[in-house]
Amino acid sequence: MSSPTPPSQDVLPPIAAYDIFAPAYRSYSETRRAYLQKVEEIVISGISSAGSLLDIGAGDGRRALRIASSAGVARVVLLEPSAGMRAHCPEGVEIWSCRITDVPAAAPAFEIITCLWNVLGHLPDNRERTLTLDRTRKLLTPGGAVFLDVSHRYNGAAYGWGRTFLRMGRDFLNPSEKHGDVTISWKVGDKTVFTQGHLFTDAEIEGLCCSAGLKIARRWVVDYETGEECRLSLSGHLLYQLTAA
Repeated sequence: MSSPTPPSQDVLPPIAAYDIFAPAYRSYSETRRAYLQKVEEIVISGISSAGSLLDIGAGDGRRALRIASSAGVARVVLLEPSAGMRAHCPEGVEIWSCRITDVPAAAPAFEIITCLWNVLGHLPDNRERTLTLDRTRKLLTPGGAVFLDVSHRYNGAAYGWGRTFLRMGRDFLNPSEKHGDVTISWKVGDKTVFTQGHLFTDAEIEGLCCSAGLKIARRWVVDYETGEECRLSLSGHLLYQLTAA
């Protein structure tokens, strides 16, 4: 969740924040079960006879494993740069401990790549986001698909309609990629962990995908509280199916 900005020295880089947050990650995930489950159901329904799946920013790996099991995917690779999160992954699973941009060029390609729960929003700027999406595209097999969901800056149902309309006006009058930057806070015991995040617009995602050689094949809007699919983009977060352009 977003929070008032703390002193800058208290805002940790995302990987360091996840190292601390890891023990509380699973219980926190339960508070968003409806949303996460709906995203998983949509991803599973969009996978057809895939043999391999790479999950970028896999967390504790349980979501990727559930998706792969339900869809009958034989090979699953978890990409998770946080040592704290990797420690909570099930044993015997293939894990890559690097960032996606550090994956060697000779690495095998995947039929399905997932990047879920606003992982893209933990990258510091559009340059890093474009590099990440470009590397993702290069790891796709011909005909493969990427499933990406992001926190929607114009999600009036979650953030309030007044705040949302103010954001829309600000973006229209004075566009800047920094407008979506927020501070995220998590409770871990009696401690609060702060890190950086970014809330996206649909136009931002379209621009990033275009720069990275990807195209949007389909988009869904999912209510962050109830997990219901929404007709209006202002009523939820955004889930995309991407393919190579």
